[in-house]
Order: sequence, then C-alpha cells, then structure tokens
Amino acid sequence: MNKSAERLYLLLGAVFIASLVACNLIFQKFFTWQPLSFLPEGYPAQDFTFELSVGIIAYPVTFLITDLISEIYDKARANAVVISGLAATLFVLILVLVAENSQATAWSPVDNPTFSKVFGLTGAGVGASMAAYLFAQFIDVRLFHFWKQLTKGKHLWLRNNFSTVFSQLVDTATVLLLLCWAGAIEWNLFWILFANGFLFKVLVALFDTPLFYVFTFMARKKFNLQPGEEILND
Repeated sequence: MNKSAERLYLLLGAVFIASLVACNLIFQKFFTWQPLSFLPEGYPAQDFTFELSVGIIAYPVTFLITDLISEIYDKARANAVVISGLAATLFVLILVLVAENSQATAWSPVDNPTFSKVFGLTGAGVGASMAAYLFAQFIDVRLFHFWKQLTKGKHLWLRNNFSTVFSQLVDTATVLLLLCWAGAIEWNLFWILFANGFLFKVLVALFDTPLFYVFTFMARKKFNLQPGEEILND
C-alpha cells in the first residue's frame, strides 16, 4: 500500500474512532426534531417529531466509514478499524471511571454530583453500545462484501444501503434492549425510541449515499482503481 493510501486509511480510522467515542460520551442528552415542520399546516406527518439521543448524530458516520473502507480497501482493514474503535472506547471508559472516582476540589467548576450525573451511566451506556456496536458493525462489513461479490462490484447504492439499514436495525434494537435491561432507559420508552432511532438512521443512510458515491469516485480516481477493485495490503 502506498503512502497516500495509508494516510487516507488512517484519516478514515481517526474519524471513525472520534465519532464512536463521542457518541458514547454524549448519549444521555435527548432532543426533538421535526423534519417536516417547513411544510404548510395541514400536510400529513407535518408534526411528526423525532425524539433522539444526541449520540445518534455521530453514530451513522461510523457505518459510512466502514463502508468506504470496505469498498476502497478490504474486509480485513474494515474489521481492524472496528476493533480499534472498540479498544479506544474501552480506554476512554476507564479514564471516565477514574475521573468519576476522583474527588473534585472545592473550587472545581464541575462538582462530583454534576460529573456523575453526566457520566455516571457511561458504564451501562458504553457496555450496551459496545455489544450492539460489535454485532452491527461486523454484520455491516459482512453484508457489504456479500452484496459486493454478488453484484460483481456494481450498484454501489445497493450494498451501501442494504448493509447499513439491516445492521442499523440490529444495532438500534440491541442497544435499547440492553439499556432498558440495565435501567438506563424506562421500558415504556423502548418502542418510541426504537422507531425514532431506526427511522432516523434509515434516512441518514439514504442521505449519505451521494457522499459514498463521491468519496468512492475520488478514491478510485486517486488510486487508479477499477469498479470493485480494492487496494491491496502489501
């Protein structure tokens, strides 16, 4: 692999890890979003409101990155980034646990109760997220290469969306089940959060398809790759 290809791989891996760590640190804040609020009053679904964790903003980026690495490089390199993301998140979890058990000074801008309120459920959240993350990401990589082989390197949109949508379904269901079981989220919120989360992820998957095409085209031009061809890891 030449230096340019290696630098791109490291950059994609860095964005992947940063997105993964960020979504696991900020997931406890929830927000509402009305995507169709711009429509005139009286239109169907105009008032439909998403209720989502802010962590979901960064998470779809990880699936776009693994799809890009799977397309440009190979399955082994994509799996390596997945494992690196897991290691980075577990390391951050250890740091958070040490920080939480360190007593704040009297003049600290953030006192112990405030810190615990924000990061106190990080263990449960990261544990649930990591279980879902590993399951979903490995499914995404495998399905991506299944469709890539089946279509002989054609139809980028098909493998990008089919692999991501199914793996996001698995991810959303798994993480919410584990968070409810751990007591981080009330069971009566499961279905609304599942519907909102999965629908949001599907919309993002469809939205990122043009980005996937653009980045793939640029990489093929940069490294002189034919459709379906991957950069070999020498």
